[in-house]
Amino acid sequence: MTVRDDAAQTDGYAARIAGTAPAEKGNRYIRQLAKHWSHKFAVSETDGEIHIAFKIGGIARLSADDQRIVITIEAADRKSAEQLKDVVAVHLNRFAFREAPLEFSWKAPV
Repeated sequence: MTVRDDAAQTDGYAARIAGTAPAEKGNRYIRQLAKHWSHKFAVSETDGEIHIAFKIGGIARLSADDQRIVITIEAADRKSAEQLKDVVAVHLNRFAFREAPLEFSWKAPV
């Protein structure tokens, strides 16, 4: 899977948070997360990037290689983006229990 730092357009969302986490098996973790959430949310993959559209509004875009996970969260406002960031991080740590806790590095919301 290709890691994308430029994580696509904003689709009209006002707030965006981007982050990374070192992970040797990041591709495995984001695919497990996508499968886990595919029963509740719209999940798709484009060019090796997984997109998870949340019912409350907002989207997570995830990609990974053998060194890191790259995450972009977009939502209507900063508070919603922060909440989605936390939910994604908690779930990734569950799947990455052998490497957890993952050391997320987040860029300030814009």
